[in-house]
Formats: sequence, structure tokens, C-alpha cells
Amino acid sequence: MKVAFAGLGVMGYPMAGHLAKAGHEVTVFNRTGEKAKAWVETYGCRSAPSVADAARDAEVFLLCVGADDDVRQVVGEALPALPRGSVVVDHTTASAEVARELAADAERRGLSFVDAPVSGGQAGAESGQLTIMCGGDPAAYARIEPVVAPYTKAIRLMGGAGAGQLTKMCNQICIAGVVQGLAEALSFARHAGLDPMGVYEAISKGAAQSWQMDNRWKTMSEGKFDFGFAVDWMRKDLGLVLEEARRNGAKLDMTAMVDGFYAEVQKMGGRRWDTSSLVARLEPPKS
Repeated sequence: MKVAFAGLGVMGYPMAGHLAKAGHEVTVFNRTGEKAKAWVETYGCRSAPSVADAARDAEVFLLCVGADDDVRQVVGEALPALPRGSVVVDHTTASAEVARELAADAERRGLSFVDAPVSGGQAGAESGQLTIMCGGDPAAYARIEPVVAPYTKAIRLMGGAGAGQLTKMCNQICIAGVVQGLAEALSFARHAGLDPMGVYEAISKGAAQSWQMDNRWKTMSEGKFDFGFAVDWMRKDLGLVLEEARRNGAKLDMTAMVDGFYAEVQKMGGRRWDTSSLVARLEPPKS
């Protein structure tokens, strides 16, 4: 299948690579041309000088960029160039509002739009083990499900346009709470004179177990925060969550509190630390 992929960041670069390795005819676009050149040298296929050029013959146009304005710009350039009947798949974590807006724009042009944010981080993108939550028309979803399969562990259609983004917001709410709980448990263990790794061994096979505990407890205890999803991006996501909650009336006391804690981490110089750095405001890393 002829596919295009825009946005070769830490997620998009390996995701587009999985598509190429699966045998699709992939055209990539990236604002930084050097990264697109490196991708072509690694995976073959071709890069395009513009979004419109990448989209021109694509049956499926995928993107994974930064935020709402980036999505609007890229999709706005792609829609006029795409052949009628093509599907746009947005893997960006963005607002449900922009998903609904662009789905309507696509429909007016005889195209389809599926919001399809992902969970699993850079490691999941590289290993092809991402979870994808989708919003859009069932027929469009059925078309894109086999296309994204090379980097998918689990995928589900959650409803109409925007439902994928709303589901990703639920994901981020859960992560915020779990990581804050781990940070406080780790700090408590130290203040109680317990060995942090001994605590992990004692509780990690019981009801407290989580992916975050298994993958971040040790590095949190060592003050290492150069893994996974950056604080700046988490604050962007939690901002979307809290804005949506103001619209729908959901009461998100914990999420708002943790968002404030991440703001403290940013002030500590941790903008690019990963999300497990919540522990740093309780137990600042030793210099």
C-alpha cells in the first residue's frame, strides 16, 4: 500500500520504519530534512520535500507531531493533496476538539480521519508494541487497522471522532496518579529506613504492581530520569485533560494536583526529564 508518514521524532521514526519493513511503499516527511535523509538511508523508500508532496499518492497518510497547531498545519497541507477516499491517521496526542474539526474537514473533501493516539513510549514504538486507541468512522478504522499492525500490540475503536483522544486522556490520568504514588512510596520507604529495592521485591508481585513500578522504581531510586516521556510533554497532555474536564464537568482533583507537581519539576530544571521525575521534588537527585 502507498502510505505517507509525517513526523520522524522518537516515536514516528521507528513507526514509519515498521511500515517500510512490512513492505508498504512509504514516503516520509520531516521538518528537519536531515532526519528524513537518515531514515531513507536506514529503511529505503523515499522522503518528500513537503507535506503535500508526501500526501499526493497516499492511500493512508499518517502523522505523529507535537500538538494541536502542528496537527492542524500538517493535516491542512495534506488534505488538498490526498486522493479522494484516502484516510488520515493522526497518532499525535492532541485535543478531541481538533480531531472532530479535522474529521469534518476531511469528510467534506471525500476523505476520512481517524484520531489514533498511542501509548507505550519510545520503547514500544521501537519494538512494535504500541497500544492504539482510535476515534472515527468504523469503515475507515477497518481500513487502517491492518496498516498500523506492524507497530501495534493492541488497538481498539472507541467511538466517533475524538474518542481516541479522550481515551488517551484517561490513560494519562492513570499514569499521573500511579507515578505520584510510586514517588511518595519511595520517599516514605527511605524516611522509614527501608531498603528501596527490598521494598520493591516485597510489593511488586502483589496488588501494588504496575508497569510503572516494574520499569521505573529502580531508576527513580537512583535519581535517573532520562527514560521515556518528557515532563514538558506530560504537562501538555495534562493540560488537554484538564481543559476537557472543564468542558465535560469531570472532577479531576488528583490530576490537577499532579500537574502542579510537574510544574515544580520543570522549575527544578527537569523539563526534559521523564515523567518518573516526580520523585525529584520529594527526594532531589544528588549532584
